Amino acid sequence: MDWSDIFDFSDYDKLLPLVYNSLLAGALLALIGGLVGVFVMNRELSFAVHGIAELSFAGAAVFLLIGLDVVLGSVFGSLIAAAIIAVLGDRAKDRNSIVAVLMPFGLGIGILALSLYPGRAANKFGLLTGQIVAVDDPKLASMTVMTLVVLIAMVVMWRPLSFASLDPEVAAARGVPVKWLGIVFVIVLGIAVAAAVQVVGALLVLALLVTPAAAALRLSSSQVWVPVLSVLFALVSMIGGILLALGGSLPISPFVTTISFLIYLIARIVAFAKKKAEVTR
Repeated sequence: MDWSDIFDFSDYDKLLPLVYNSLLAGALLALIGGLVGVFVMNRELSFAVHGIAELSFAGAAVFLLIGLDVVLGSVFGSLIAAAIIAVLGDRAKDRNSIVAVLMPFGLGIGILALSLYPGRAANKFGLLTGQIVAVDDPKLASMTVMTLVVLIAMVVMWRPLSFASLDPEVAAARGVPVKWLGIVFVIVLGIAVAAAVQVVGALLVLALLVTPAAAALRLSSSQVWVPVLSVLFALVSMIGGILLALGGSLPISPFVTTISFLIYLIARIVAFAKKKAEVTR
């Protein structure tokens, strides 16, 4: 294998302006992905992320087929999935069952819509694995609005949601609306997933909404440092993946997922070494 067939940075300075919007979108996604991911881990919603992503993909594919806005379709599919999970999946066992049903259904509908779509294959493939130059000005504006919605919701909910996630029974006893917080958070998660699907694709959205937070939780239990590290790891994965993909012939998603996984692997090694050092003292 000749690496020059995969990587070519000879015209990198000329290509960089082409991904300016993607870099901005990546930074926005890293911010909301890192913050939302903390609660995804604390509330054991990792599997739900994948289910919502499949319905988001289905919505985007159907809207692409009928000639409507793909971003709107992605949001529509995500919110439907989030509403179903939030209302019907109160218990973890029920939630996992619902997600297991939604995933193949969403993927099947999405693949059917893409099969019927007569347009370019790149548009089809990008919904699954992401596209590095797919973020035009209108899409960036839509992602900015979604980011603001998610950030405002997270700022308002952060303290009670943290309480409800760590000790739901005590939180409920003290008057915290635990159930409603859970429903609102899953809907916010749906919006975050819809935004992420536009860049990294439906199949690999976990690399942004789960892996950075999982790595952060390996390194710290601080309520301050965990979200900071999670956002930082998501930012490195997104921006690094975009910059590498710019000089390569592969989609953006393999680069994002590889960087994200390496960060998680390093975090596990550091956590193991730290624990071992504490035991030997």
